[in-house]
Amino acid sequence: METMMNATMGRGEFLRAALLLAGGALLELAIPRGRARAAEIPPIRTDGKAMERKGIRIYSAAQGGYVMTEKIIRTEKEWQDQLTPERFRITRKKGTERAFTGKYDKHYEKGIYRCVCCGTDLFRSEAKYDSGTGWPSFFTPIAKENLLTASDWSLFTKRSEVLCARCDAHLGHVFEDGPKPTGLRYCMNSAALTFAKVERVGVTETATFALG
Repeated sequence: METMMNATMGRGEFLRAALLLAGGALLELAIPRGRARAAEIPPIRTDGKAMERKGIRIYSAAQGGYVMTEKIIRTEKEWQDQLTPERFRITRKKGTERAFTGKYDKHYEKGIYRCVCCGTDLFRSEAKYDSGTGWPSFFTPIAKENLLTASDWSLFTKRSEVLCARCDAHLGHVFEDGPKPTGLRYCMNSAALTFAKVERVGVTETATFALG
């Protein structure tokens, strides 16, 4: 009897071990190795102070060429302290101003439109046109490196969100119904922009900011 019990227990342990091995093999097949390793990496802190600052290359109108700068990373509280409630709602919470209410919709001065959060150059006035939509519209940015785009499904349809490359501020959206030569319409929120009126002094180009 004792011999039979030992044999039965031995077979049971063998079956349990075999099942565990088979389950582990299936789990390894179901989860890619890269994803499994990524799951072990601790999440990035969102307080804005522990994140590593990344160097980026953007175009500067004042310098007349590309410059190296750093990503701007701030906490939500710091952005709230810097921006008006409307600007914070739009640039940091991805809001949208009502059509035909923005100060730059019917704005025709010569100059440069910049990010209200960090001052990065975004559009030249020469690229601005009246789209009839009620938002300031541009057919091309000052440089593609100064903007980022991301997929936006917030209205149950895919749109291309436009962000500032330096501080990730939400600026608006870009659509493929613009004029030639690009066929693009960068539909921006006035509250996400500041305007710099360009004045030429000899060969030096300066800009007077209009924060408003």
